[in-house]
Amino acid sequence: MGMNQYLEVFLDEGREHLQSINQNLLRLENNPNDMSIINEIFRSAHTLKGMSATMGFEDMANLTHQMENVLDGIRNGKLVFSSQLLDIIFGGIDHLENMIESIAEGGDGKEDVEEVIAKLKAIETGQALDSSIGEVAATVIEDKTDQSFGKEYKQIYDEFELTVLEQAQEQGFHTYEVTVIVRSDTLLKAARVYMVFDVLEKMGDVVKSSPSTEDLEEENFNDEFVVTLVTKDGQDDVKKKIMKVSEIDNVIVKNIDVQKIKQLKNTELDLNVKNKQNTDSKKVERTRQKQNLKKETKTNSKTNKTIRVNIERLDTLMNLFEELVIDRGRLDQIAKEVNHQELIETVEKMSRVTNDLQSVVLTMRMVPVETVFNRFPKMVRQLSRELNKKINLKIIGADTELDRTVIDEIGDPLVHLLRNSVDHGIESPEIRLKKGKSEEGTIELKAYHSGNYVFIEINDDGAGINREKVATKAVQKGFISEEEKATLSDNEIYNLILSSGFSTAEKVSDISGRGVGLDVVKSTIESLGGTVSVHSKENVGTQFIIQLPLTLSIISVMLVNVQEETYAIPLSSIIETAIIRESDIRYAHEQPVFDYRGNVVPLLYLDQIFDVPQVKEKDEYLSTIIIRKGDKLAGLIVDSFIGQEDIVLKSLGNYLTNVFAISGATILGDGKVALIVDCNALIK
Repeated sequence: MGMNQYLEVFLDEGREHLQSINQNLLRLENNPNDMSIINEIFRSAHTLKGMSATMGFEDMANLTHQMENVLDGIRNGKLVFSSQLLDIIFGGIDHLENMIESIAEGGDGKEDVEEVIAKLKAIETGQALDSSIGEVAATVIEDKTDQSFGKEYKQIYDEFELTVLEQAQEQGFHTYEVTVIVRSDTLLKAARVYMVFDVLEKMGDVVKSSPSTEDLEEENFNDEFVVTLVTKDGQDDVKKKIMKVSEIDNVIVKNIDVQKIKQLKNTELDLNVKNKQNTDSKKVERTRQKQNLKKETKTNSKTNKTIRVNIERLDTLMNLFEELVIDRGRLDQIAKEVNHQELIETVEKMSRVTNDLQSVVLTMRMVPVETVFNRFPKMVRQLSRELNKKINLKIIGADTELDRTVIDEIGDPLVHLLRNSVDHGIESPEIRLKKGKSEEGTIELKAYHSGNYVFIEINDDGAGINREKVATKAVQKGFISEEEKATLSDNEIYNLILSSGFSTAEKVSDISGRGVGLDVVKSTIESLGGTVSVHSKENVGTQFIIQLPLTLSIISVMLVNVQEETYAIPLSSIIETAIIRESDIRYAHEQPVFDYRGNVVPLLYLDQIFDVPQVKEKDEYLSTIIIRKGDKLAGLIVDSFIGQEDIVLKSLGNYLTNVFAISGATILGDGKVALIVDCNALIK
């Protein structure tokens, strides 16, 4: 059976492990002594190595194997973690991500990883790196307690263990240090370890193992492990019996000279006591972290029961449910027409059930925004190092959920906004200190629910926006006139930076300042039915606020009549409905307006905007819907209100892509098509 059937699972899990490694590496930079984080990274790298080796992707397997070696050195206290080491590992992660995407696109997953592997090997062996590569990324810790007998024995023994070995020798037993080397292409290492231990326990007693039995069971080791054995068997017999286990490459059996070890330990007693305390504290900490990890794993195994579902199946389910919503509307209308009580009751029950079903289906499509947010800490870290800035990225509300179709689209706009904050917003450490700020700038990425919307905020405590500079540039570019420059509010001026081709950058960089980017953000967000706004205060900071609908497929609308046509207006844009007199309408600059709670609000006649044929004469009383976009209001004049309804949003297709103020269409219960009004376009 071929491997193609497992490819999709490999890609999904591979991306998850790479994301986990990225997140944990950033956590590790702030907590370099947290062994639980190192163990999580090691497990992800180890799993990725095994998966890629099984699937036959050699470059990926080789790179993850070398990363695993370096991580193992950090775990065992042989290497010191540093920011330079993190840069090199991140470089390896970039290669792995490229390989994953290459495989997903049908490629062979090959990548030139020799340079990264060479750097990692140099770190592992404690060699100085080439000057073109940079400074030494990690230093090998010199364990002085192991200087003398560490070269001869691979395990370090405490007093209790030495006493056990000494008593065993006095009783006529042999004491051996057994190094077992497993073949590098072994897939089930834990199974081989189990078989080796089964052989050892039949020969005698195992006093100690390195790595620990827990790590061996979880395959948290490279290709060899060491066991201290007490037995009556000779060295050759021990080796022959272990070598009978399949996929064992070699076995080295060495006699342990307990007296020699004791003498050497006594000569280095002071230093050894100090290091032993550190080792014991690390053991206690590792044991505590393993216990906590096991508790979390047990808890998660009980509460989180999930399965993977192909996105296409969810889309199919959504399409079928949309048809069900349309048919429900048709049944509801028929029930009212025939006025059959039992049918009406059945339809009402069906409506309740479909409402619950709608909630379930939409929830299945909801994805936490952390799937997008998780890639930003690494990006901000790299940009800040390129620009020699100190930036702390705070992420709040990463568990906020959005529809998958929205999630797929917001990644690039957020990248543009974050890069803008890093490049233009946060000042250099020197300038920040002169302004009396801390040299480290802060960017806050925040997501939260409010009503039927999700809000995403990007706040920075940087230089803010210079109103005069933006306004002057806007006049030069022809976006506003000199008269408008004086009358526009600060926020209206700041929002001009979202216009196409607008840039105040004094020089073009690879990060931002090309005059493109923020207009793309605006158009993308608005195409999703959302809005983006800018708020700023000079020398205090800048805030971008993105407002997005929870879902794009099924929405609540107000159905209205305009002459003999039916239109749907999204409830999310409506403040309220009102009835106004024709005599209440005033005119400002030839634009009809009316007084709404002390505000002058422009009026828009939908029959004129959409050129609807005049069949009925207008009444003195006008049905009006007050809509809002940001802080702007407008009133829509319609002929009558039909009522609220949940409708399925359908695209107008490729032939009707640029219809003004229409975002889509829906099929009503009577089979007619109603157009959905784009309120944002009307106000704009």
